[in-house]
Amino acid sequence: MAAALAAGLVVPVAAQVRIRRPVRPLTDRWLRLPVERRAETRLGLSFRPRQAEAMGLDPEASLRELLARPFEVIRFGAYWNRIEPAPGEFHPDELDRHLDAAERAGKDIILCVGAVKAFGYPEFFVPDHRLDEPLREGRLVEPGPHRALLDAATEFITRIVRRYRDRSAIVAWQVEHEAVDPLGMEHSWRLSADFVASEVDAVRAADPGRPILMNGFLPTSLPVALHQGWRTRDQGDSLSVAQRLADIVGIDFYPRHALIGAAGRTVYLDGSRTPWQQRRRRKLFEWAAATGKRLMVAEGQAEPWETVTEPPRPHGEGMYSCLPEHVIANFNQCVRWSRGAGAVLSAYLFWGAEYWLARSRDGDRRYLEAVDRVLDES
Repeated sequence: MAAALAAGLVVPVAAQVRIRRPVRPLTDRWLRLPVERRAETRLGLSFRPRQAEAMGLDPEASLRELLARPFEVIRFGAYWNRIEPAPGEFHPDELDRHLDAAERAGKDIILCVGAVKAFGYPEFFVPDHRLDEPLREGRLVEPGPHRALLDAATEFITRIVRRYRDRSAIVAWQVEHEAVDPLGMEHSWRLSADFVASEVDAVRAADPGRPILMNGFLPTSLPVALHQGWRTRDQGDSLSVAQRLADIVGIDFYPRHALIGAAGRTVYLDGSRTPWQQRRRRKLFEWAAATGKRLMVAEGQAEPWETVTEPPRPHGEGMYSCLPEHVIANFNQCVRWSRGAGAVLSAYLFWGAEYWLARSRDGDRRYLEAVDRVLDES
């Protein structure tokens, strides 16, 4: 029995593993690939000012360039340790400017209020003075043992929501980021569903009228699904908790990502079209249709996911995990999912805007123009 089970797993896993040279030649495939019609799905992106800085870009100029494009929705983060760098301090000036700019450009805004986690590396933004000691690895961060952290988090969330709730451009609040999943491979602690529920309650108390978005990583390969399922087996993964707590469930969709590299080769996982993965996605769409809840792609992969934190930008070449044509292909796949399920994706947010601008500055506009094709032709 065990041997049969192991054999049954080997075939699908092997079909999803790719061993490739990570650096690939760039082609004009992105110009020839048809763009699917998006119907009611709104397009947008996420903006990470710290990622822009890491890539040598000016965040303010980068945001201006992005806002000139005809997308409809932009997602910002209220990064706790940036806004509250020391006890008694509160510095929302940068976020104020970014929200003002987005409003002037006529964009709708999703604001991630955190507080513990938010999108963009390192995804953990608790100020040092709010933690007496590091969160313990392998443990759930629960309200009882972490009352001081929860009280501080809900205080911060409430202050952010009250500050910005009169802005009509804000269409949703995002609570946490991949709320109850482990923080990548670097940490094994996880927020408990009860901790996150308290944060959701704080947002609803401060602004009862706006919907709450919660996002989760959609595994696109069997190894990742098994790993994620095992690590979150006690309370479900972030998508499952989002279904219970949120008004809008956001899918983080990364079809290809690197695992490890050596000797000029990289091991990638790509299982985005396997039947079992389609079952998880199909169940999400069926749930949304049955409950009337909204479903969106909170992060649609449009930059490489390699073995390093900052995606490489080789001159005149691309990375295997996301070439310019994949920017369009990933969007197309999600639109086809929506059409096939008879359910509407309320929005599709491209992930990687800072990467496109950095490549454009370096003389390669393919990624930026691939996104422009979707904006213009969908």
